[in-house]
Amino acid sequence: MSSTSSGDDLKKKVIEVLETIADPEIGIDVYNLGLVYGIEVAGGKVKIKMTLTTPFCPLANILPMMVDEELKKKLGVEVEIELVYDPPWNPLMMTEKGRRMFIERYGYDIVEEYKKQMESEKFEY
Repeated sequence: MSSTSSGDDLKKKVIEVLETIADPEIGIDVYNLGLVYGIEVAGGKVKIKMTLTTPFCPLANILPMMVDEELKKKLGVEVEIELVYDPPWNPLMMTEKGRRMFIERYGYDIVEEYKKQMESEKFEY
């Protein structure tokens, strides 16, 4: 097996684990919510670049720790988490699966609502 395919396999496994870690406030996993901006794998090391829904999130220390612990426990890998706030998270960053999960849970499409809000703010100046 080439290192590229083994890296791709590990990345898929990382995504599978990330899909089991729900944002405790929203109830949707960090991957499909769009909080993960990047995944790099090299050997047995995984680097996750992620954000939070807001820089003032009360889970600022907890959510990255959950990601770190779950990846170590389930995959036995060395983990580095880089918490970033640029670009700031918005609903457009959700995957289609995350969007469907949000609609099922809350009864409305947050992406469409966000787009409407952005459109209406264009004309308020």
